[in-house]
Amino acid sequence: MAKAKKLTKGQNRQIKKNLANKLNKNKQDTFQDSELGEQQPGVIVSRFGQHADVESADGSVVRCNIRRTVKSLVCGDNVVWRQGKETIHSISGVIEAVHERKSELSRPDVYDGVKPIAANIDQIFIVSSVVPAFNADIIDRYLVAIELTGIKPIIVLNKIDLLEPQIQIEIKERLAILENIGYEIIFASSVDNAGITEIKDRLKDKTSIFVGQSGVGKSTLVNSLMPGLDLLTNEVSEGSGLGQHTTTVARLYHFPTGGSLIDSPGIREFGLWHLAPEQVDAGFVELQDYLGYCKFRDCKHQNDPGCALKAAVEDGKIHPLRFESYQRILASLGDNKLTSRFN
Repeated sequence: MAKAKKLTKGQNRQIKKNLANKLNKNKQDTFQDSELGEQQPGVIVSRFGQHADVESADGSVVRCNIRRTVKSLVCGDNVVWRQGKETIHSISGVIEAVHERKSELSRPDVYDGVKPIAANIDQIFIVSSVVPAFNADIIDRYLVAIELTGIKPIIVLNKIDLLEPQIQIEIKERLAILENIGYEIIFASSVDNAGITEIKDRLKDKTSIFVGQSGVGKSTLVNSLMPGLDLLTNEVSEGSGLGQHTTTVARLYHFPTGGSLIDSPGIREFGLWHLAPEQVDAGFVELQDYLGYCKFRDCKHQNDPGCALKAAVEDGKIHPLRFESYQRILASLGDNKLTSRFN
């Protein structure tokens, strides 16, 4: 690797000058206190770097600057903001404070640590599909992450119009395992509107978010639920077999019949490498009655003698496929070098 060149004094002066110019430009875009109206409540509709769109009490949406004292701001946050008396470079107000969140959905980021995606959510729809491929392990990973938030998960198997009869039976049997431990399953298709009415009923008077890998049809589902919205959608790539990312910024929409939906950027893989093993334990609801009853306190739940979880699997109280998924997730924590950065 080539050795980095040391900057000259002239280059350092130019960098400082450019930075000062940027800071002065930012000062010109800010409001003085006398240029702002009274404080009022609002909801974050979308976040764009140092700016955010705020929905006011009358339903209008205003683009605002964000005070430096506001440390974290995501779609769905309830905020206090002030309207500017005039618009400066498309900015019409300032966000001054954020109310405490009743719930928060986050995901790990290599550079930023655990990064919030959306706030004040009542329920999360995990959208899976037979295209590019049905993967029960990915659903389990989502469930682990969601269980730790305290938000209600609902599983949607999308694109069922593409299912062959035999494959449909196999997938329904696999999803029945989750249904038997208390999770709600909805089978949906935007082609023949299967499950759309059920989803609309669950969305009413709730703030919801759809999560799932790219290509599972999240944006297509939203278009079916909100005709006229016309979110950008893409088909699954024939070359890679992966879906293309179509949503670039999380955004909040309202249903005419009541309720809100946050459409979030697609996530190819919902990483769990920031979790400790105890958090993975908490993410599997059917294990809770048996954790802490193993013969040895440091039981790894593999071939350890006196393992209460293994005994529950053998007795038919924990499904072996879910237990195998649990062990794979635990093993992945040790395999990923990023885990040590968080734990």
